[in-house]
Amino acid sequence: MTFVRVGGVPHHVQVTGSGPVCVLSAGLGLGWFDWDPVVPLLAPHRTVVRFDRPGLGLSGHARVAPTLRGEAERVLRVLDAAGLGAARATVVGHSLAGLHVEAFARLYPERTSGLVLVDSSVEERPRVRVPRGARVAATRACGAFLCAAGVPRAVGPALRRLAAPTPWAGVYGSGRVWRAALLEYMTYGDVAVELAELRRAEPLPGGVPVTVLAAYAGGSGEWLARQRRLAARLGGTFRTAAPSGHLVMRDRPADVAAAILAARF
Repeated sequence: MTFVRVGGVPHHVQVTGSGPVCVLSAGLGLGWFDWDPVVPLLAPHRTVVRFDRPGLGLSGHARVAPTLRGEAERVLRVLDAAGLGAARATVVGHSLAGLHVEAFARLYPERTSGLVLVDSSVEERPRVRVPRGARVAATRACGAFLCAAGVPRAVGPALRRLAAPTPWAGVYGSGRVWRAALLEYMTYGDVAVELAELRRAEPLPGGVPVTVLAAYAGGSGEWLARQRRLAARLGGTFRTAAPSGHLVMRDRPADVAAAILAARF
């Protein structure tokens, strides 16, 4: 593992394997370790880059609230700081990070060799009702209160182990992680609105393969239908990981690896 500075913030980065580059970006509040089951399947064939966004995992404190363009640029700067600035990459985003990597592909087509969305967030008609400044201020105040009350240390690791066990559950005892996750949650609508605007202004690069991998654990097919429509909108291939919960990289790592390895170079 290593740390690189992006925007003055130490970012935890792990680079594993060799070959064409792929970048794995986890969903809201998650960390590099959530990709652990997938990496051994990719490393013999790909240079695998994982990183923690500010405040999450082992990265330094989040200084500013997230924006879509900021997160797309972060992927670019992480690659550059890791010495992979000359490489095109398959960008892989889970959940919220699916919005980030789609923006990366639109903004940096010359650096994109493929796009894989793993049970990505989908917002057909995104909107926000409360001004961003008010939401960010309230979120920071809430985070400060929870940390002062000792809530992260008291319940964070246990909640993470209950939701998805990991040896790194202890990071959720940090107020730094709670504050960052809260900021991501409360600015989610802004990021979705930004992507809707970006889609109108910047097309996806021609010839770049797009794959939408949707989780399905049975029951209603509405989520699959929304994911299928996303794939059609992006001109991509639709795949299903089943049975799987939202953390597809933990439930069906082989399906995630296959979707990434199928990208052309």
